[in-house]
Order: sequence, then structure tokens, then C-alpha cells
Amino acid sequence: MSQPNSATDRLEAIRRELDELATKALTSSAEDPAEMLAALGKIAEQAAAGGVGPASQLVRKLREQPPAGYEETLQAIAALETALEEVDSAEPVEHTGRVVREDLVGQPHFGPAARGRKTKSPPLPISADPELLQEFIAESRDHLVAIETNLLAIEQDPQNPEAIHAVFRGFHTIKGLAGFLELPAMQGVAHEIEALLDHVRSGKLRLSPALIDVALEGADFIRTDVGRVAAELAGGAASAPAANEQLIAKVRWAIGATNAEAAQTTVRDGALPMTLGDSRGENSQGESPRVESARAESSRMVRVATGKLDFLVDMVGELVIAQSMIHHDPELSSLPSPALQRNLAQLGRITAEVQKTAMSMRMVPVGQLFQKSARLVRDLTRRQGKLAELEISGEETQLDRTIIEELADPLLHMIRNSADHGLETPAERTAAGKPAHGRIGLKAYHRAGHIVIEVSDDGRGLQRDKILAKARERGLVALGAELNDKEVFNLIFEPGFSTADRVTDISGRGVGMDVVRKQVQKLRGRVEIESQPGRGSTFILKLPLTLAIIDGLVVGVGPERYILPIYAVEEMFRPLAETVFTVENRREMVLIRGNLLPVVRLGQRFGVQARASALADSVLVVAESGETRFCLAVDELLGKREVVIKNLGEMFRDVPGVAGGAILGDGRVGLILDMEGVFRGGANGDGAHA
Repeated sequence: MSQPNSATDRLEAIRRELDELATKALTSSAEDPAEMLAALGKIAEQAAAGGVGPASQLVRKLREQPPAGYEETLQAIAALETALEEVDSAEPVEHTGRVVREDLVGQPHFGPAARGRKTKSPPLPISADPELLQEFIAESRDHLVAIETNLLAIEQDPQNPEAIHAVFRGFHTIKGLAGFLELPAMQGVAHEIEALLDHVRSGKLRLSPALIDVALEGADFIRTDVGRVAAELAGGAASAPAANEQLIAKVRWAIGATNAEAAQTTVRDGALPMTLGDSRGENSQGESPRVESARAESSRMVRVATGKLDFLVDMVGELVIAQSMIHHDPELSSLPSPALQRNLAQLGRITAEVQKTAMSMRMVPVGQLFQKSARLVRDLTRRQGKLAELEISGEETQLDRTIIEELADPLLHMIRNSADHGLETPAERTAAGKPAHGRIGLKAYHRAGHIVIEVSDDGRGLQRDKILAKARERGLVALGAELNDKEVFNLIFEPGFSTADRVTDISGRGVGMDVVRKQVQKLRGRVEIESQPGRGSTFILKLPLTLAIIDGLVVGVGPERYILPIYAVEEMFRPLAETVFTVENRREMVLIRGNLLPVVRLGQRFGVQARASALADSVLVVAESGETRFCLAVDELLGKREVVIKNLGEMFRDVPGVAGGAILGDGRVGLILDMEGVFRGGANGDGAHA
């Protein structure tokens, strides 16, 4: 093999070696980490000998502090790539496996010689590896979530060095990956924000809300560009990245405008300084020991496509059904074989554990949803000249991933409602004897087999008279009708209903709260409102833990089987004849502990001939529908079962009172009941007015 003669040839040979090493690092194909680090050191020494000045510093750093793992190695590779780009000329240089285009050389992250040129590169490099890009998209989105979370934490506590280091590392990693994958617009923005944060970390720059705004804008730019790459990778039309020159200029202006002030105020205000290895127990990369437990934990995580996970859960559901059918097979149960019965019992235990594990894989902390709302609260209140803090509790509460995704829009609308209608301006709050800063709260907790999510504020509260007047104006309430507070508050869920005096870019069109109710009902949940004038409002969402399985009470009516969600069942009893009453010769009521409850005959509700004609011969199930309690009359109770919910398809999707279906142990299909729908359509047709 001939040796490279010219300086250009030597640099190109170094680049080829660096590309191969970076590919190994990104695909984790290096068999021996020590071998990979040794190769990086050798390449850096070659670059230093070839006249690449910054490479000498990298060589010294590698000798003093070798990279501790995957991310540090990747960062060192990115640093060496940047050093090599610094010696590029403005002419295109072609070499094996890579073309450094003239339009890329002028980008800010490729050196100072030709700053300011516009990005004209194609949306994605022709040689891009789809799997590598998919990994980049997933990792970048994770970093962006962490960046946004930590930036908002810094705004509350500017003295939080760990959060600043975390944001810096996020932008730094995105920069390195984007550079390797030839995504220059994204890399340029990440590089500039990284430079800004490096000034903050070293104490040269005083952190301010304006700088946080710029950093958040940079994260938004990267998120948009990552979305563009993902769309194209999924087969969408090719599109060029958005222009980044204005944003880059804003970052540089922010650095310049703040530097002079920082020299005067950094020490005086105590707003930093900090260094990479100060007295807080951080290592040379600026990480605390706690961040290093977190990094070790993340290295043990494996990303799995959600489609594969959903398929696994579906197959486990089928396995559970098959196991239940085997367990209830009369031929097998009649065989006098103790060994067979033991094996069947063992199969049942294993199947239950597999199901439990598979379902837990769908569960994610609700904090992921809450943290995304922190940015929304900040932006909405600042745009309206209001002051507000977001209080989060119960973020570790686990919820089905599908429910988390479906809750994004309802949560958005409720937070908008609290920010726009609920919270007052600082002047109004001060005049009312309140702190100038308002509060918006997000809370999650378990209750009786449900997940409860509360969205609250300490603002002016719902204005009962104004809501009622608007409802009467629209013909939603008769003029002489008397409504209690709950009924009045529920009027805001009517489509198009709004009490806003003017339409803003946040709310006022009446298209928000009806979306909340529809979406929550779609998730088999319900929403309630509590409000006090001058003290604020609370929206309470009650949701099932998962949409895949349900604990149900199996009941029989005639030949049919129905499944009642166990969380809606209070008790079961057989009534005495003297406790049954008929109101106006058409509505049946039953007296239980001094209270008259309406009765819904399940057989009449679904047109099934029940075996028991008299209520005294039936079993009554006390159930809950919203805030209303009623009794469901059935023929018999068949036991409690955990069943896998099956979709009934488009034809039966909107049948009132039916939430889905399930295959029972004997292979028959049982309908899972929606108790509110059963009640509203039952009680001799008058359940809604009980």
C-alpha cells in the first residue's frame, strides 16, 4: 500500500480512518473498547503530526483522561473531526467515501474562514444509513426532552451546575452526531448553543432569561429539523432544512451583549462562577456521581420499536386467552391425572407472569407528559404578561403508554384554560391579596384501580353566573331551570361554548374543553370540575391504568355473558320484595340503606330475555355512573376475571353502553360494558334524568 505524499492526501487518509472509527462507535461494533480508544489516540497523533494544531491538545487530553465510554469517545471523535475541518480550504476536496462540499466548508461549525454562507446541501446525504439515522432521531429526541427539562430547571435555579452541564452535553452530542451524518444546519445551531453554554459553564457569561430563550429556540430548531429528517426517512417528500443564519446571529449577539455585563455582575450577583471540576464532587467531564449512576443505568436500556411492543402485548393477550380456554376445557379437567393438573397450574402461573411483565413494558411514568407541559406554562403566561409557576407531583405514577399519548391534547387545552381564563394578571392578584406569582398544578395518583390526574390553578375560579347566562343565551338551559354548581360547570364542555369576551391566539373560540371530554371518554375515563370563586379551579381526570386489560365482574343474563369494570362496582345483593318500588308506574327503584336507587334491567337494555322476571329473583349490582349510583339487575354472578380487551371494530364502535369485548375461558365472547352508557340508555329509557 502506497503512503500518502501530499498534506491533503495525509489528511484524507486520517479522515478515512476517523470515519471508520466513528462508524464503529455509532453502531457499537467495536469488539474491544480499549482497542477503539487506542485507535482514536493513534489517529489524533497522526493529525497532530500533520499540522492540525487542536489535535495536539486532544492527544494530551486523551493521555491524561481517556474517554470513559461510548458518549465520551464519540465526543472526542467529533472534536477531532472539527479540528480537521479547520484546515479545509474553500475548494471541494474529494476522497474515498466522503465529499467535503464547498457549501459545507463555509458553515460556522467548519471554521472561521468562510462564516455566513447559506446551507445549500441536499436534505439527506445520498449515502445515509437508514438504521443509523433512525437511531440518531430517537437519541436526539431523548436529548431534546432532557435539554428542555433542564433549561426550565435552570430558570428556576440558576445556581444548578448539574443542569447546565446536562444541557451542554445534550447539545454537544447532537452536534457530533449531526456532523457525522452530514446534517449541517442542525450541527451549526447545536455548535453555537454549545459555545454559549460553554461560556456559562466557565463563568464567562451570566445566565439570564434571554439566554434561556435563545437556547430553547435552538432546541426548537433542532427538533423541527429532526422531524424533517424523520419524515423524509419515512418516505415523505424531500425538503431542505430551514435557514439557520438568523438564529445563529441571535446566539452570537446574545453572547456579545451579555459578556460585558457579565464581567461586572457575575461575582456581585453570585450567579456562577463554576468550572468543570468544582467542589461539588464532579468529575473532569463536569458530571456528578449521581449523573454517572444515571449514565450506567441508561447503558443497560434497549430501544424497541413501539410496533413490535404492541404486537408482543397482543400476542401475550392471545396466549392468556388460549391458556384460559385450556384451563376451562371440560375434557382436560375430567382427566384423572394429577401430573396434568400440576402442569396446567404451572402453565397458568407462567402465563400470568408473562402477561404481567408484558403489560409493565407498556407502562411509562406520567412525568414524561408533565415535563412537556412546563415549557407550555412558561410560554403562555409570559406572552400574557402573567407570572406563574408549575407545581408537579406524582410524576413517577405509571400509566399505559397509549393513554399518555392520547392525553397530550386534553392536557394542552386544560393548561391553556388555566393560563388564559384562570390566572389573573400580577396587578389583579396583588389587588385581591394574592401573591403576584400564580400557580398551575399537575398531580397524578392512584385511587381505586384508577389513575387520577388533576390540573389546578389558584386563579379567579369559574364564574358560575357568567357560564349560566351564556348557556341560556345559547338555548342550552331553559330560563326557569335550576342547576347545581356541578351541572353549571359541566356546561363548559359543550361544543363551541366559551365565556371569553374576545378571541385570542390562546383561547376564546370554544373548541377546547369539548375536546377534553370527548378524548377522556374515548379512554374510558371521565372528567370532573371543582371550583371556588377567587380561589381557583381543579379539573380531575379519572382514567383506567391500561387500555389492554381490565379487571371485570362477569355476570349472566339469560344465555349471554357481560363484563362489568370492577372499579365501577360497589356491591352486589339480592333485594327483598318490600324494598322494591315503582315510581309513576314506569320506573323501578330499590331502597338500600335509606337511599332510593334507580334500577336498570340489563336484559331489557340489550333485548335479552332474562330468566328472572321479578327483581326479587334477580341479583342487583350497585354501580357508579359519573356521580350517580344505580342498580343493575342481572340473573347471576359468574365471578371476577382479568380479561383482555378486544376492539369490536367500526360497526360496533359507537354502540351505547358497550366499551369492547373479551374472549372468556370457555371461548365465548362477552361484552365489556360502559356503565355510563348503560345507565343513560337504561332505566326504562329515562336513565339520564334519574
